[in-house]
Amino acid sequence: MSGRAVVVGGGLAGMAAALDLADAGVAVTLVESRPRLGGATASFRRGDLEVDTGQHVFLRCCTAYRGFIERLGVTADTVLQDRLDVPVLVAEPTGRVRRTRLRRGAGLPAPAHLAGALARYSAVPLVARLRSVPAALALGRLDPADPAVDAQSFGGWLERHGQNEVVREALWGLLTVATLNAQPEDASLALAAKVVRTGLLETAGGADIGWSAVPLGRLHGEAGHRALIAAGVEVSMSDRVYAVERDADSWRVLTQPARGEAREVRGDMVVLATPPTVTAALAPAGSGLDADALARLGESPIVNIHVVYDRPVFDEPFAAVVGSPIQWIFDRSEAAGRPRGTYLALSQSAAEPWIDRPAADLVAEFTAELARLLPAAAGATVVEAFVTRERSATFRQAPGQAALRPPVATALAGLAVAGAWTATGWPATMESAVLSGHAAAEHLLRTAHTGRRDPVVAA
Repeated sequence: MSGRAVVVGGGLAGMAAALDLADAGVAVTLVESRPRLGGATASFRRGDLEVDTGQHVFLRCCTAYRGFIERLGVTADTVLQDRLDVPVLVAEPTGRVRRTRLRRGAGLPAPAHLAGALARYSAVPLVARLRSVPAALALGRLDPADPAVDAQSFGGWLERHGQNEVVREALWGLLTVATLNAQPEDASLALAAKVVRTGLLETAGGADIGWSAVPLGRLHGEAGHRALIAAGVEVSMSDRVYAVERDADSWRVLTQPARGEAREVRGDMVVLATPPTVTAALAPAGSGLDADALARLGESPIVNIHVVYDRPVFDEPFAAVVGSPIQWIFDRSEAAGRPRGTYLALSQSAAEPWIDRPAADLVAEFTAELARLLPAAAGATVVEAFVTRERSATFRQAPGQAALRPPVATALAGLAVAGAWTATGWPATMESAVLSGHAAAEHLLRTAHTGRRDPVVAA
């Protein structure tokens, strides 16, 4: 088809929408306020390291995201486990630290594949492990699209289903805190049910973990830029959109480049792939977007503590931690360009307790904790340590969130929104972002020149 589209925002959602529109024959201009693409999945240079601003993983069940990186031509720059295998460090109150693994069995269909994993997972006492099985099956029977389910907290539901504090931290929290960026007591039951059902219960391999073997800025931003240019998309970076207006026959997107004069970009259709409050500010009157609801989505932070040692201190690509302030440890040494020594990134979700603490305090606390957890770290020299903070890492994935998340379609013909915060049914993940971009493009292509305004929700 012909036509012209403007995509505002160069994160995963914006890039996915722009590529779909371009593949359909639409002339696309993508405008991004920052000097790079990739949105929240960014990297920066610090000395001889290429550092990701946050740690992002994906699951085998994230088929839209996996298709996206295949479209970018960078699947070979990622690693995907043959089967779910999570090393877990268990810090006991006595000071002893022991290791266990949450590893799915091979050759069994879902949900029987979880039996062996739970049988060997010694972070949870045997009786509690046995009680977790009926809870998991009950969770899988919930309908994540039911508002009554979304109105409940995951933590409250676990308590009502006999899941004690130990199993809530060492099993359920392990599975959901990172994906929901919230502690179970603060998280939507619907989103927790989505994670458990899609990741663990529907297919045996759904929760197998994947990650980038290169800096995220290279995996998404640089590869995305190449793919967009190859598809014929005009990419304008360091270019801030300050108004989106509709006239008689087209959309006007007004921008202010970092260098040069303000300009106008016209299109038959527009995708606003921007954060919720930015989208509310840019959307013209009559869009049907509820600015108050978008503001009430709120935000939840993630904090990352980065530690560089002078020698090898860790023998896994990543590990989860139980009984410690540390949640997840990632070895990013090779990906960041430091083959000698070890560069560890500690990812702390639901990071309200740490987001405003001085960096020096966080470094002191977490390097001391690493020395307790990893014997080799206790005898190693910390070459460098620093902190990165993502204050608006995700929206608040709390009970009632579904009513605040809009569909990608708006009440104005030719205008769609996209982002992990839209009504995809998924938590605020890379999968959700890509799904929303696909859904926004699909809606615009289906309704182009017809004036139809039927809502589209990615499933």
